[in-house]
Formats: sequence, structure tokens, C-alpha cells
Amino acid sequence: MMESLVSRITELRAQLENWGRAYYEADAPIVEDAVYDAAFRELEALERDYPELKTPDSPTQRVGGRALEKFAPVTHVVPMLSIQTETDVTAAGAVAFDARVRKELELPETAALVEYSAELKFDGLAVSLRYENGLLAQGATRGDGATGEDVTQNLKTVRDIPLRLLCAVGEAPPPLLEVRGEIYMCRDDLARFNEKAKARGEKTLVNPRNGAAGSIRQLDPAIAAARPLKFFAYGLGAVEGWMPPETHAALLDALVAFGLPVCAYRAVALGATALAAFHDRMGQMRAEIPFEFDGVVYKVNRRDWQMRLGFRSREPRWAVAHKYPAEEAQTRVEAIEVQVGRTGAITPVARLQPVFVGGVTVTNATLHNEDEVHRKDVRVGDVVIVRRAGDVIPEIVGSVPEAGVARAVPFALPATCPECGSHIAREEGGAIARCTGGLVCPAQIKGAILHFAQRRAMDVEGLGDKLVDQLVAGGLVKTPADLYGLGVSQLAALARMGKKSAKNLVASIEKSKTTTLARFIFALGLKNVGESTAQILARHFGNLEALRTADAEKLIAIPDVGEIVAESIRGFFAEPHNLEVIARLRKKGVQWAETEGATLTTGGLAGKTFVLTGTLSSLSRDEAKALIEAAGGKVSGAVSRKTRYVIAGKAVGSKLEKARELGVEVLDEAGLRVLLAEVEQG
Repeated sequence: MMESLVSRITELRAQLENWGRAYYEADAPIVEDAVYDAAFRELEALERDYPELKTPDSPTQRVGGRALEKFAPVTHVVPMLSIQTETDVTAAGAVAFDARVRKELELPETAALVEYSAELKFDGLAVSLRYENGLLAQGATRGDGATGEDVTQNLKTVRDIPLRLLCAVGEAPPPLLEVRGEIYMCRDDLARFNEKAKARGEKTLVNPRNGAAGSIRQLDPAIAAARPLKFFAYGLGAVEGWMPPETHAALLDALVAFGLPVCAYRAVALGATALAAFHDRMGQMRAEIPFEFDGVVYKVNRRDWQMRLGFRSREPRWAVAHKYPAEEAQTRVEAIEVQVGRTGAITPVARLQPVFVGGVTVTNATLHNEDEVHRKDVRVGDVVIVRRAGDVIPEIVGSVPEAGVARAVPFALPATCPECGSHIAREEGGAIARCTGGLVCPAQIKGAILHFAQRRAMDVEGLGDKLVDQLVAGGLVKTPADLYGLGVSQLAALARMGKKSAKNLVASIEKSKTTTLARFIFALGLKNVGESTAQILARHFGNLEALRTADAEKLIAIPDVGEIVAESIRGFFAEPHNLEVIARLRKKGVQWAETEGATLTTGGLAGKTFVLTGTLSSLSRDEAKALIEAAGGKVSGAVSRKTRYVIAGKAVGSKLEKARELGVEVLDEAGLRVLLAEVEQG
């Protein structure tokens, strides 16, 4: 039996690695997500049941478990040195480097042209990967060149980085191989990540370089795992038991054979003229290449010549970075307007006189937020420097002083939303201002309706993204209340909506009219009020009017409701537009049970925090959560010292390990039912 288990585990790992390379590296998936997920879950289950068969290079070990308290220092056996930068933006930079190399090598004028490896200078985070007998043993940042930080768990989440080196049949991997390379992000990946982050009301990443560096230096590996990080190898550190090829270009090919990704934009160049041509060619392609780079790197190709040339202080004599000029241009600000995002975030945007920069004509540039406008002191009529390097959206670097020219008054954020007229509010200590008209603001309405209709809110089945797009674009739905006026004929006339689907949706909308106060509060989409907080508010106040009229002091007195949440609640109910929508919803028949008031201490589990992990045999997560909360308990997503019980099912994650570390009592589903029965009895 054990032999068949080993065979199956080996087969699953090989399949997952192959499918993963096709998906993440070649961008050409060969199986459906469901097939990949099923194989991954099977492998997880087998490794859980037979932990002695788990190996460090298994695909299940990609994501690290618990967050680190701090990074341990790593001493680089071979220092990670910086490269000298050639600032001349013309061909003279390549000519000067070639002349220095020939002089240092004492080559006569009649000698053949020097052969170089020409590569891109990536704009990311330099890291070192230490492979021991083919397995990834450690990953570190550059640090100061001599000492970096141990970021192994974060680097393991990067799909481009192999956990085990590939080797030809019958060949053993090197006992030690340190690979040097760069963590980076593609521009499109960053844009998609930021779009999703904005939709969730989360912080966005400023640019690819900061995103890459910041992700790897997070103490929680789950953060790095959630970000679209990639890796390119470009050199070696310490090596034992393996003889590298004689040229740098061949070394890069050898790294590819080991399964390490190497950038395809590289060439072998003979002499200074070929180097300058590579520099120019890559510069012309800069806008087409999907990731950021700020120059090219020239390296003497022969590794024995590299050794002869040696180092100057902390820089190799055999390599140089030939950078490109900054992608900046000057233009004039014609106006400063504000845009409203899907989450209500207010972003100042400068309208510019058209200017060509970074390969495109720019007419708008983001100013991020009110504080940024004031920090840079940008005003209407100013001549400004516009940059398009690193950011998908151009930004303004700053104003250019003009002698004798009177400037306009400083920018001031409007008091009301330009889309709906609702009040604009800014949290104390926060940088982002937001429109408070979540239920009526055209810029937010799609997100508001999808949130309102989701399963944990009003539970309107069949109302997805594309259908909501059609309803809003056609003017059929302007607020959530309009959902309750939709008819079968209206819906059936929409694309991809037959009569049967229309009838089902109308029935689902009708069914959603009867709900609970907690679900309704959550459905309203109050900023900072999640599902758990909505349930607490519903239990505490008992009716919507009591919540609407509660002052800040009453709100802050409730556990889990601090000043920021209280401010969000007060701001939402202070907006007349939102109250009008609520009144329309009630008029359309939306109803819930109300009481004169409730207390947070009701139920035998009051004051006890639970965490659910794994799959329960007869209860869904939502059902288990509802039972616990009905008994007065609170369900949290993370284990801490405040956790009273962890309820563990099958296929548990790191939460169980954390519970054991902290001494938190762990119950299975049967134990939970016994606990709930005891509470009910008495």
C-alpha cells in the first residue's frame, strides 16, 4: 500500500508542477482550474495523513504558514555587489565601457572585438536563492551587499521560483548553487491587482518596483502569496560541486536548464557598436515590454576575463549599467478635477496640455490624494514635470517655478461628490477622502448593488457582474431599491437572459424581501462595517431607527466599534440620499424583525471568540457561524490569545498549529454540537 501511496504522491506533484509551469511561466494553462484544485486538495490530504511523505519541494509548501516576527540576517558568502552606472545616454556610454575593458585587459588595437552579454537592468528587488542538493534551502535580500534578510518563506510563494532544480536523467544537482536574480511585477498584473484592491476598499500598490520590494519584505507570507510577483535569474553566488560554463551567456542558458526563469530580452554583442545598438533597440521596445526596466547591463562574456578584470571597491570592472533618461516631460496644468472610484475614494486628477512622454501622449495625471497635491504644491496654471516610469497612470513629480508669474489659489477638495452631490468625508488620520453616497452614487452603484445582493447580505441569487453592468448601463437600476421594481419582461429582453432566467431572478428578488436586521445592515455597505459588526449592531440596537439615531458615544461604547467605525456609521446615516433609498426599500416591501433593543451579553457563549478551520462534515462555515452567533459567541478569522475555541474539521490549515502554540482549546464538530447543546439547556 505504501508503495502505491508514494507513486500517487509523486504523480500528483509532477502533474501540479507541470500544470503550474504552463500557467505561471508560459501563460498557457493546459487544465481547468477545477482539475488543478482537485489534484492539489488530494495531495494536501495525502500529505496530511502521511506526514512522513511530505517533502520541502512539494507544491503544497509554496505558501508559508504563520507570520514572522522579524527577518533573520543572512551573510552572503559571495557579496551581492552593485554595478557601476554609465550616465551618458548616448552611444558614448557603451564606447567608454568597451574602451575601459580593452585597456584593463591590455588588448592591442588590432585584437578582435570583445564579446559581451547584453541584458536588461530590471527595476525590482535583488535576491539570492540558495539551493542545497537541488532543493531551495534559503532566500535572502541583497541588504547592504554583505548581509541581507532571510525571506525564504516569502520567496517560496513566487511561482516562478522552483522549489527543486531540474536535472537531466541520471545527473545529480550541485551540492550548493546560489542563484542571483530579481523579483519584479508586470505592469498589467499590477493594474489588475490594484483594480481588485480598490474594489475591496484595500490599499493599492504605488508602482511595480515598490510593489515587488514591499511584498517580499512583509512579515506575513500570505501577503506575498496574494501579489503577482515574478522572478528572473541573472547570475551566480557561491557554487560547490558544479563547474559553470565558460561564458556568461552559456551560464544563463544553464540556469534555464535548471528550471530557473531567465529574461528572453538578451543578446551576445561584439564590441561597442553592438552594445549601443542593443541599448537603442531595447529603448525603442520599452513601452512594449511588459515589465519595468531603467537601462541595460553590459557584461564581459568570458568568465575567465571577468576574473582577470576583478573588482573596483564594491563594483565589478567587467560590468556596467547603461541607463535610459528619465521618462519625464514638462507641460501645463489646465485644471484639477476629482474622480470617484468604485469604493467612493476621491482622487484628484490634473488635466494637462497634451504632452508626449514615455511613448504616449499624456493628457491626465493622477495626484493621488489631497495631501499629495498640497505636498507637491500643484496648482491650476502651473508648469509641471510629468513622469511615466513605473506607474501605469502618469503622475506629476512637481511644479516648475516661473519667475514673475502669479499662481492660482491652492487646490481644495470639494465638499460634495461631483457624481451624486453627497457629502465627502475623510477619516481622521487617513489620506483618502470618500463619497458617503454609497447607495446612490453612480460611480459606486455597481459595487453597491453587487454587495447588496450577495449571499451573506440580501441573498439575491442570479444577480452577477455582467447582469448588473447591463442593468446600470440601461438605466434600469440606479439604487438597490430599483431591484424590487424589475419585471420579467424587462429582464428577459436583456442579453443572455431568457424568460426562465428572468422569472427565477424576479422570484429570488421577491424572496429576499424578508430578511434579518443584521443582513440588511450589512447589505447597506457602510464603510468599515463587515458582516460580524453588522450582527453586533443588530443585536445591540434591535432596530434600525435606534442605530440611525445613535450618537458617537453610544456607538464607541460597543465592543468592536471604535471611532473610525462609529464615524462611518454616523456619516452614512447623515446622508439624506441614503435615508431616501432605505425608505424606498421599506416601501417596496423589504422587511425584518425588530425589537425595542437587545444586549450583546445574551447567549451562553457571550464574550467567547471562536475560529473555524477546515471542512466540517455536516455543517457549512456559514451554518456553524450562525449557530455560534445565535448562542452569543463571536466568530473571528484569525487565532489569537483572545480566542476561546478553535473548531477544526478536515483539511485544516495553519490555524490549528497556531491554536496549539497558544494553548487554545480545539474542538471538532461533535464537540461544537455538545457545547451548543449545553448552552441551550442551560
